[in-house]
Amino acid sequence: MMKRFLQLTKREYSLPVRLAVTLSAGFVFAVLIPFALLLWAPDLDGILGLRPFQVGIREWITGGILLIVGFGFTIWSISDQLILARGTPIPLVATQELLVSGPFRLCRNPMGFGAISAYLGLSLFSGSPASILCVVLFAGLFIAYVKGFEEKELEARFGESYRTYRERTPFIIPRILWPKTDK
Repeated sequence: MMKRFLQLTKREYSLPVRLAVTLSAGFVFAVLIPFALLLWAPDLDGILGLRPFQVGIREWITGGILLIVGFGFTIWSISDQLILARGTPIPLVATQELLVSGPFRLCRNPMGFGAISAYLGLSLFSGSPASILCVVLFAGLFIAYVKGFEEKELEARFGESYRTYRERTPFIIPRILWPKTDK
């Protein structure tokens, strides 16, 4: 299966195709998931017997910071994938180059960091413990996917360059938030 997938990743798509694919997936991640976190997860609180928490100034400030930072990292990494690496975040319309600059110099998964941060910020606005649990579940599934598939695929495509990058760059917490260690 990996061999067939690697063949598919070699195809380069035009910018309009990359934009269309990214916008289609973006609808799920930028509209449907936030909608679910804000409107459906609170209903899940009742089903699970969880009590909503009070949303005060602390939650608004923390949530706002997480949302802005997360949105910024997500947009920055997607634009670099589209323009600099001539691909998308969608594995079947893969990047043609290994990105190690921009947000990717700070961590190997800036889009994941951004999405998790933004979703956590939205969850704080909702006052819903179930919303936060959904974000934790999303983060766990994302990390499992990256560790179980994406890292193997990137190593197969980019070889030693990716192994070196992986050794030198934090997984998901950006270097600005995580002290650099000398190796």
